[in-house]
Amino acid sequence: MRVVVVGGSGMVGSRVVKELALRGHQVIAVARNPEKIVAGAGVSAVKGDLNDAAGPENTLRGADAVVSAPKPPQGQEQEVIPASGALLDAARKAGVKRVIVVGGAASLFVAPGVTLLSSGHLPAEWHPIAKAHADLLDLLRTTDLGAGLDWTDFSPAGFIQPGERTGKFRVGKTS
Repeated sequence: MRVVVVGGSGMVGSRVVKELALRGHQVIAVARNPEKIVAGAGVSAVKGDLNDAAGPENTLRGADAVVSAPKPPQGQEQEVIPASGALLDAARKAGVKRVIVVGGAASLFVAPGVTLLSSGHLPAEWHPIAKAHADLLDLLRTTDLGAGLDWTDFSPAGFIQPGERTGKFRVGKTS
């Protein structure tokens, strides 16, 4: 498959790029600073910014899927919403149907009816990005933001850090 990873130089995005390449996919890793991307077998680095109106559509053309893993600057966390909207619109225009949005753990349930964000257990400094990702997921669920796309919001664990690839994970879902 040909997969575009937006935010391909970040902590999560760079690992997605590496895993896709290990599995033999052709990866286009997009970042504001493409020199941070480890290009190599099956991986090409592209400079890109979701705020550039024409950029995402041109980059996505011909892709089988897109993974959205950008991290907005501190203090601008809510920018993930319009940037994601622009990316989803670009995916539709480019004919890409499969979109995976790397969200956050804020929407995960820690008890029946209690999300991590509402639980009071998330450190205060993480609230802005957690709230932004929870808001984005809410918009995907309740508006036409993801209309016409086969989208998935991937919510990683609450605290993720760089480490060794183990191949062990759990899968859950909400309807």
